[in-house]
Amino acid sequence: MPRVRSFPPIADARARVLILGSMPGTASLAAGQYYAHAHNLFWHILGEITGVGPGAAYAARARALQAHGIALWDVLETCVRTGSLDSAIDDATARANDFVSFYRAHPGIAQVFFNGAKAEASYRRQVLPMLTQGSGPAAYARLPSTSPANASMSRAYKHRVWKQALRLALAGRGAH
Repeated sequence: MPRVRSFPPIADARARVLILGSMPGTASLAAGQYYAHAHNLFWHILGEITGVGPGAAYAARARALQAHGIALWDVLETCVRTGSLDSAIDDATARANDFVSFYRAHPGIAQVFFNGAKAEASYRRQVLPMLTQGSGPAAYARLPSTSPANASMSRAYKHRVWKQALRLALAGRGAH
């Protein structure tokens, strides 16, 4: 099975919210862009928050996230996985990104949102034990995966939940 590696974070000093996926899928890895699969709802939803939709250039979408205080990264730096499904990640090979250094460089992050269950589970298993009290954000919440593989929830439901959570967090009233 192939070893895959995630991308650097999209983040700057203005970051107040961090959105975490697990590991980029094959379409994203091939494009060198977060959430590149045409049917993933991520850029559609975030476009409604930032005003820069999925049709815009990737660099413009990344700048719009930063301008709105949103950082984007993956929990895992590397893992062995065949295909794109989170269920195909070999947990024994998974290695987390360096969140201690990331949070030190981005102290304004107060809220973390997980894009799906695998991102949350990987973070809780591999990252939380590495953080000392007070060295990470105070608030964490799992949002429904924007992946097309998550077909158990309607697109409208995912849009509504994500937009409500992000708007509250960006206004300083995030989910806990």
